[in-house]
Amino acid sequence: MVKSEDYQKMALPQWTLDVSVSGKRGNIFDRNGKVLAENISVNKISVIPKEIPVSQREAVAEALAQILNLDKWKVLQKISNKNLQEVLIAKQVDDEKAAEIRKLNIDGIIISEDMKRFYPNNTLASHVLGFTGIDNQGLDGIELAFDNFLRGIPGRITTPMDAIGRKMDVGEEEYFEPLPGYNVVLTIDETIQHFTEKALNQAMVNSRPSKGAVAIVMDPKTGEILALANRPNFNPNNPFEGPQEEWYKAWRNKAISDSYEPGSVFKTITASAALEEKLVGLNEQFYCPGYTTVAGHRINCWATHGSENFVQGVQNSCNVVFVTLGQRLGVEKLYKYIHDFGFGQRTGIFLPGEAPGLVLAESNVGPVELATNSFGQGIAVTPLQMITAVSAIANGGKLMQPIIVKSIVDPNGKVVKEFKPKVVRQVISEETSSTMREILKSVVSEGTGKAGYIEGFDVAGKTGTTEKYMPGKYVASFIGFAPAEDPKVIVLVVIDEPNNPETHFGSQLAAPVVKSILEDTLRYLEVQPRGIEKPASVVVPDVRNMKLYEAENIILSNKLNFIIEGNGDTVFDQMPIPGAIVEENTQVILYLNAEKIQEVVIPDLTGKSVKEATEILNSLGLKIRIKGSGFAVNQSPKEGTILKKGETVEVEFRPKEN
Repeated sequence: MVKSEDYQKMALPQWTLDVSVSGKRGNIFDRNGKVLAENISVNKISVIPKEIPVSQREAVAEALAQILNLDKWKVLQKISNKNLQEVLIAKQVDDEKAAEIRKLNIDGIIISEDMKRFYPNNTLASHVLGFTGIDNQGLDGIELAFDNFLRGIPGRITTPMDAIGRKMDVGEEEYFEPLPGYNVVLTIDETIQHFTEKALNQAMVNSRPSKGAVAIVMDPKTGEILALANRPNFNPNNPFEGPQEEWYKAWRNKAISDSYEPGSVFKTITASAALEEKLVGLNEQFYCPGYTTVAGHRINCWATHGSENFVQGVQNSCNVVFVTLGQRLGVEKLYKYIHDFGFGQRTGIFLPGEAPGLVLAESNVGPVELATNSFGQGIAVTPLQMITAVSAIANGGKLMQPIIVKSIVDPNGKVVKEFKPKVVRQVISEETSSTMREILKSVVSEGTGKAGYIEGFDVAGKTGTTEKYMPGKYVASFIGFAPAEDPKVIVLVVIDEPNNPETHFGSQLAAPVVKSILEDTLRYLEVQPRGIEKPASVVVPDVRNMKLYEAENIILSNKLNFIIEGNGDTVFDQMPIPGAIVEENTQVILYLNAEKIQEVVIPDLTGKSVKEATEILNSLGLKIRIKGSGFAVNQSPKEGTILKKGETVEVEFRPKEN
């Protein structure tokens, strides 16, 4: 009758015990619906101290500590606290340990459902995904940036208590179901991410960089990031593995957090600005004696190029030409383009820790600083800024907002929020963009970027090599896009402090990495090469048990070649097997005795169509079990496994857009 409502609110917590039930965290998918982060069901162990008799507490603490690998005395301290209704002993406990605890059959121990974050591809795209903590809260990457969307709303189990805080047998428990979080769909393509990380791993072997490496793959027309990888990396399933001093190095997303001097890749910006302002002609002549002098300072070129026109100056990556262009532009105009291309400011990508880069204030730029800025020294950019800027050169002059997330989707599949391509500004004209594409194409076909050339495709690109302010320490980079006339994909690779004994140049270290990623990606996207006709297909005839001369004639008449294994005059077996569909001029191995090869190594089928994968496996004498349709994304056994002929490989296919 007096303050009834207030007293009831105060009494309610004393009458009931609330046990929290974790809400299911939303999944993270790639652009085609492949799961990159999901949840697995685990257990949470709690104790109601008042239900554990004083005489049994030490024994209970010892039993729990032994099963859960915890300190016995810390557990005892927790379960001895009579002032708490419930104490948490452990989270994310697997089913096996939970079953052991159930067998103890001790009143007062509560085992409730818990969730643990799981990343099925382990280290793949770790710097994009980030990781979660013990309470499934986002701590880095997309997990942190979209934590409010991903994390669900916890539920609870409410149990009636008696006057001294023990669970009552009478009265019903109430279960308030947790609400799941939203799902996040990325622009990342899992298959292209695999291509990128494979190539970056090889770069680490070839270059042995002290400070790691970065690779970014982007759609230059939309700004969508198709892949992003850093080395070193980490496994988000266990981000705290190894020495603590190594965690932060592994977690650091160098692609957006680290600034570097871009060197000659930045010459694409200066060249675009000079063309846009009509300050240089394509055939205008320059002379490079190997250096130039600015305000009494000698600025060297990496070689003596002699007489060259503007296009050749870009092909040769000649510092003398670009110092001249910088002087013609002047500080005000060059800085206008520096800012318009997005340098010195964050791109606004939805990832934590993005740096703005470093651009010297205009008031502090003298003749020497203007000269060095024009060829990419004295200015610091992030890899993400650099690829975004060159994308504008490739796509018709539009600076695009980089996108890493396509949409947010509720548990029922309804799109809650969509992130569409956004034009920040028009930086250069379509005419200038078209001219620059042709010039950069010639850099790959005739200039310093030849290591990025791919047969059948017009690749455009630019090399970069910068010496740090420590002698002998370099940054090697290369950016390339293809097809040059209608770019579908652009790739930037930055190798920080390579330790290759033969070279430190971007043209030799970074360009082959870009080539590998572009080649795999263009094939996967079904971009058709020009001027290359695919060989006709033929069915392998059956020549087993034939005399050798008969088998040879049949093989050659079917436009195939052959090699002979063993001795004798009769074909005992053959590989590929009869009926396999192969390309013309494929070699057929003719075995002339029983000592034939019985084992074959499984190749990597990633990105192959059903028809291609079937032909490859059949040609090796293996069978295929097809799962799904489209292009190969997984295979079992994995690449490199040795099987006996006649065994089966299961290959999972998925549509490119699904």
